[in-house]
Amino acid sequence: MEVREPGGATVAMGEPVAAGAACVAEPPRIRRLDESVVNRIAAGEVIQRPVSAVKELVENSLDAGSTSISVVVKDGGLKLIQVSDNGHGIRSEDLPILCERHTTSKLSAYEDLQSIKSMGFRGEALASMTYVGHVTVTTITEGQLHGYRVSYRDGVMEDEPKPCAAVRGTQIMVENLFYNMIARRKTLQNANDDYAKIVDLISRFAIHNSSVSFSCRKHGVNRADVHTVTTLSKLDAIKTIYGISVARDLMEITVSDDNPSRSIFEMNGFISNANYTAKKTTMVLFINDRLVECTALKRAVEVAYSSTLPKASRPFIYMSIKLPSEHVDVNIHPTKREVSLLNQESLIETIQNAVESKLMNCNTTRTFQTQTVNCAPASNFTARKDTEISPSVSGKKSQKVPVNQMVRTDSRDPFGRLHAYWQDCPASQHEKKSDLASVRIAVRQRRNPRESADLTSIHELLNEIDQNIHPGLLEIVKNCTYIGLADEVFALLQHNTHLYLVNVVNVSKELMYQQVIRRFAHFNAIQLSEPAPLPELLILALKDEDLESGGDDDELRKKIAEMNTELLKQKGEMLEEYFCININQDGNLTRLPLILEQHTPDMDHIPEFLLSLANDVDWENEKECFQAISAVLGNFYAMHPPVLPNPAGNGIDFYKKINGKAASIDDAGNEWTGTDNHGQDDLDQELLAEAETAWAQREWNIQHVLFPSMRLFLKPPKSMATDGTFVQVASLEKLYKIFERC
Repeated sequence: MEVREPGGATVAMGEPVAAGAACVAEPPRIRRLDESVVNRIAAGEVIQRPVSAVKELVENSLDAGSTSISVVVKDGGLKLIQVSDNGHGIRSEDLPILCERHTTSKLSAYEDLQSIKSMGFRGEALASMTYVGHVTVTTITEGQLHGYRVSYRDGVMEDEPKPCAAVRGTQIMVENLFYNMIARRKTLQNANDDYAKIVDLISRFAIHNSSVSFSCRKHGVNRADVHTVTTLSKLDAIKTIYGISVARDLMEITVSDDNPSRSIFEMNGFISNANYTAKKTTMVLFINDRLVECTALKRAVEVAYSSTLPKASRPFIYMSIKLPSEHVDVNIHPTKREVSLLNQESLIETIQNAVESKLMNCNTTRTFQTQTVNCAPASNFTARKDTEISPSVSGKKSQKVPVNQMVRTDSRDPFGRLHAYWQDCPASQHEKKSDLASVRIAVRQRRNPRESADLTSIHELLNEIDQNIHPGLLEIVKNCTYIGLADEVFALLQHNTHLYLVNVVNVSKELMYQQVIRRFAHFNAIQLSEPAPLPELLILALKDEDLESGGDDDELRKKIAEMNTELLKQKGEMLEEYFCININQDGNLTRLPLILEQHTPDMDHIPEFLLSLANDVDWENEKECFQAISAVLGNFYAMHPPVLPNPAGNGIDFYKKINGKAASIDDAGNEWTGTDNHGQDDLDQELLAEAETAWAQREWNIQHVLFPSMRLFLKPPKSMATDGTFVQVASLEKLYKIFERC
């Protein structure tokens, strides 16, 4: 017989009802965990990875008054961590309770936390290590005839302390870390990664504690990866650890506040200038001599740099902040990695303002490191005189030029160019007269010699250009024959019996820079058809930078754009008078200078130009200011490749359509189309026509504007002979030798 329960379930008579089927399950009982389980859980919080153990041991050594600390690591710290110091040591009578939880010599009452100055205070670090590893301590105090060695496990001594020979101080070895935490150990299999974190930790301690010598090395290796000696200068410590390339780009910063209503603190340290570049921020922060992290302060400093430096360059920061002990709460994090500060917002704002002021006042023109290209030595660019084919004064017959030294082209003859051999549409009337027009314009410009150079700084910049000329390159530039473009960046030109590749971007950038200096305060104007709003353009440039760096913060970009707009508006009168850059009071760009006749810059690069103008210029120093503005203009007016890919060759794939839309390019730069059909019907004809026009216009400008102006005005600096701007690719004499062998 079956009986229906009120809830709808059917139960057969005589059958037992399953537990929980008709009643609510009882809640689980609360049990007191075993002491060993509690200790192991706590140890996992305090010692999260090998670097956590090293940090605790080094801090104990510093608390012991050590002047020399040595760290030895094996397998990233999992097999062995050994920290030795020359501090005051540990009393032999304290060894039995040394590794018990909450035993410490630095704290006796909770109120002592309000004025704690030592880095350790909980008495948990050594105890935690004994629950996840095997700990051995060797120590000797001053005045003792011998030291003691004792091993610990699970917070207690395994044996009685044994007398042994020892040097002054304490040596603590932690072996087989996380041997009883299988999951944790599996996540820490990359020994190199953990060792790198340990090296970084020791480096940070060594910078701040410059009166202590540090060393850190791998077990079995004689050479230390970190080795510092006692020094009184923190800058010397930075130079020893991070190298001179970092130290030379640092500037000292000091700020303090003694207003109780805001904050009371003193901060001193070093921050990087505009020349320092790195992919990520390096921030070494000590608060009351305690190595900590402060996300809010780091973010505030990065904001200060973002509004000043181009490309959101990641800075190097070392800061040491001193506050009254009662204003710092050190007991908020298991590993003491973070602290809480009284009036933290006011303190951070004060430091941020100080960093911004330092950067604005001390920012200099950036120095860019170039990579030397394996090209012909500079001696190859020495000017060579051709043998003249003309009768001598004495009436002797002219000497015949060897065939392998005969120059068959003339730099003034257009038939030496590749275009003469291409079957193309007839040149327009404008193109036919372009060379002559360029020469006439150049002559008119040369008839006004340096009338604008009435300032001492401009005279100095012009003298620097004249004194830095490479005579061999000057001969090549003055008497070369333009052949044609080799690719998007390089053009081919011939000089005598040599063939050269010339970096069009570098040459045009230098030419524009020199022209800005020469025509200083005497520019014709390019009037923009519509005013260009600075805030929108700056935000656009910042978005492009964020795409490269992986950041995305609209509020930050808006703030930076507003700051840069105000800066440019303040400098608008000077920019208008000397450089013909007009920025009205509404924050709109209305005019640009005409640097070369028949050449206008690519307006797609206006956002980057404005951002560089705001960030790369030292507005306080006249000469450096003019030089930086000229360099920014030179880069803007340089003949960069157009933004759209070149339709010739593989670039055509960019303009293929998929379901009515133009194809896209993936992160690796590969075209994704989904079809192999290259028919004209699959191309975005409007976009393709725009690209073809842009590339054709650039090629025309290079041939008819850049090279004629280059022959007349460019004074090539010596650096162009070695940085890959001019590369010799062929020599007629050497080619004849090769052909003779054949």
